[in-house]
Amino acid sequence: MNTTILLFLVQDGITNGAIYALLGLALVLVFAVTRVILIPQGEFVTYGALTYATLSAGQVPGTAQLAAVMGIVAFGLDLYLARKSLHAKRILRAFAVNIAFPFAILALTYALAGRHNTIPVNTALSLLIVAAIGLFLYRIAFQPIAHTSVLVLLIASVGCHLAMQGFGLVFFGAEGLRGPAVSNAALTIGPLSFSGQSLAVYGITVAFIVGLWLFFDYTLYGKALRATAVNRLGARLVGIRTSLSGQLAFLLASLIGAISGILIVPITTLYYDTGFLIGLKGFIAAIIGGLISYPITAVAALGVGLVEAFSSFYASNFKEVIVFTLIIPVLVLRSLAAPEVEEEQD
Repeated sequence: MNTTILLFLVQDGITNGAIYALLGLALVLVFAVTRVILIPQGEFVTYGALTYATLSAGQVPGTAQLAAVMGIVAFGLDLYLARKSLHAKRILRAFAVNIAFPFAILALTYALAGRHNTIPVNTALSLLIVAAIGLFLYRIAFQPIAHTSVLVLLIASVGCHLAMQGFGLVFFGAEGLRGPAVSNAALTIGPLSFSGQSLAVYGITVAFIVGLWLFFDYTLYGKALRATAVNRLGARLVGIRTSLSGQLAFLLASLIGAISGILIVPITTLYYDTGFLIGLKGFIAAIIGGLISYPITAVAALGVGLVEAFSSFYASNFKEVIVFTLIIPVLVLRSLAAPEVEEEQD
């Protein structure tokens, strides 16, 4: 290996690591607030990428219809849970969020389909669609069981992953898709050439990390999310709506996943199940960060990206095995460091 190859591998590792950092931060955010290990985070990547590619091809993505159907189900749940104290204001608010919002997105999607829309328009519409799916996913699948154990939430998360992956196959088919690049600019530094897409990955990753820091430290909703993460019961006692905190966490996670997918799809062909593998690598970074530390998760994600890049050069057939093996020593160390907890007696 010479210096040029080394630089190329580092560049590739940092680019992939930036994507894994976004996903790892989203996983930490959701787990801290809701105790949900969000396995469908990879599906948000897939949905964002393939929705963007489908819109760029002038077609209506099935995800827009899925968001509308999920909104109807969420509206039905709201009416059922409030059946003993139905008020016009409450019904109108539920109707606006669960019916008017997703159907407005669906109508806009049909209106724009078939036109030569600009990249920002397709990007914004893709983010709206996936954000609605993330919002309703929490409302339908996780909010009714928010106070159960982590194991039950994990089982529900696995079920959501399988269902969303199946829907992805129905909506987008088994063939892979690619989308247009966000930017065609290029930058050359010595032997390295940076495409506009790679620069967008770096810029958006840094912007998200800074934005999350500002959000959690300087906004009321961010402080409410932090309070919910520290003590869910205490947050409820001081008047913070934990259900709203969960919805915000899933909304942010779905947006981060969709943006990651839109950044990836011009670089490589994505299939309906590709996001799961990408999400798992973000999960490794989140586990290294203990599912609590944002800085450690971001640094670990860059490490995962570098290990993957060098593994693909030295042992391409085993690169996935090598990357996923990183989680074993971390789990062993955390298991040894964890205090002993006696099982509850029946």
